[in-house]
Amino acid sequence: MKVASPFLSRGTDSRQPSFEELKQRIHSKLVDKLDLSRLGELEGEILRREIRVVVEHLCDTEQTMLNRSERERLIDEVLDEALGLGPLESLLKDLSISDILINGPKQVYVERRGKLEKVNVTFRDNDHLLQIIDRIISKVGRRVDETCPMVDARMPDGSRFNAIIPPLALDGPAVSIRRFGANPLKLEDLLTLKAFTPEMVMLLEGAIKARLNIIISGGTGSGKTTLLNILSSFIPNHERIISIEDAAELQLQQEHVVRLETRPPNIEGKGEITATDLVRNALRMRPERIIIGECRGAEALDMLQAMNTGHEGSLTTLHANSPRDAVARLETMIMMAGFELPVKAMRQQIASAVDLIVQASRLQGGARKVTHITEVVGMEQDTVVMQDIYTYVQDGIDEHGRAFGRFISHGIRPTFMGRLEAAGIRLPASAFRERVMLAD
Repeated sequence: MKVASPFLSRGTDSRQPSFEELKQRIHSKLVDKLDLSRLGELEGEILRREIRVVVEHLCDTEQTMLNRSERERLIDEVLDEALGLGPLESLLKDLSISDILINGPKQVYVERRGKLEKVNVTFRDNDHLLQIIDRIISKVGRRVDETCPMVDARMPDGSRFNAIIPPLALDGPAVSIRRFGANPLKLEDLLTLKAFTPEMVMLLEGAIKARLNIIISGGTGSGKTTLLNILSSFIPNHERIISIEDAAELQLQQEHVVRLETRPPNIEGKGEITATDLVRNALRMRPERIIIGECRGAEALDMLQAMNTGHEGSLTTLHANSPRDAVARLETMIMMAGFELPVKAMRQQIASAVDLIVQASRLQGGARKVTHITEVVGMEQDTVVMQDIYTYVQDGIDEHGRAFGRFISHGIRPTFMGRLEAAGIRLPASAFRERVMLAD
């Protein structure tokens, strides 16, 4: 008769502390036993194998009734705690997870295929979670403490990391991890997922190669960064690109790329380098393209001026719910630069700088679509004139709770077609014929 272990069963709260106590005891013995000077000579899988032998020996010294699967789980968790990111390791290895959301040490949620679900992963307490946060951000030279309780950083795989800790977070440290993974979505993947149509891709590829200025707008989680990565792949390999980001997450494939990252103030409140500073410096670095990961403030004015003064073909993203809202957001960000420009002057700057606005949206059920490709035509009195070339219209929700709809071509030939043809890019007239192009 098989005897049930008093240490396993994650679902039994009264037994869980015994397993945790055993894990902490072995981890503590491991720390005392390790030769730190020798650890520096080993790395990767070799280091993990060496330490695994030590952990197995420590498990043998404990008088416990662990079966084989429990013992393996114990060893793996001790190794994750010693060498990795503790409880986060199992979630980071799961490629189906796109977001990890931690609300204090005992509440962890993940997003899979557009749906949020709670997972059975916990941290011991606030201090344990803070240790893991510090382990992540210290690798990229960031810090978080009571004087600076919020932090943005990037993880080794390119994922976006954000944490906010007490006293601002009342129920313990809150962490958000936006996954980008080792194998980010490619153009073919988005076509398969019907995020846009082949005709829309042809137009966007032509616009990039003809050096049109493009803004990608959308809400949180709508796929702006993924779309920016894909559109940037159309930039010719020989061009000099300068990217500017708060936390480096763009994965540009070209050879000639200079990556710049902003810097928060130090503990004395000094030494901050903003996106505005980096944009101004980038203009002195002979860029052919400037890519800003996301426009959030005063750097928008410098970006627009760069687009207007010989740096065509620049790309950026911003938060907005529609192309018209994107123009309004740009106006707001220009005002954040501290210059009291007349509204008409601001709009003229936007109308002459921006050629295309690509709107990305996250629909109900998790589907992400390019819902608008909109041309900025120019100014008419005090109004920025725009026209939709392609749009996505949602028709309803299916029995699985997912939105469905259709892509529509509005039968409008963009006014910038002359620029595309001058660059040697010819699109078929059928690409702009008024019709429903694709339905879900």
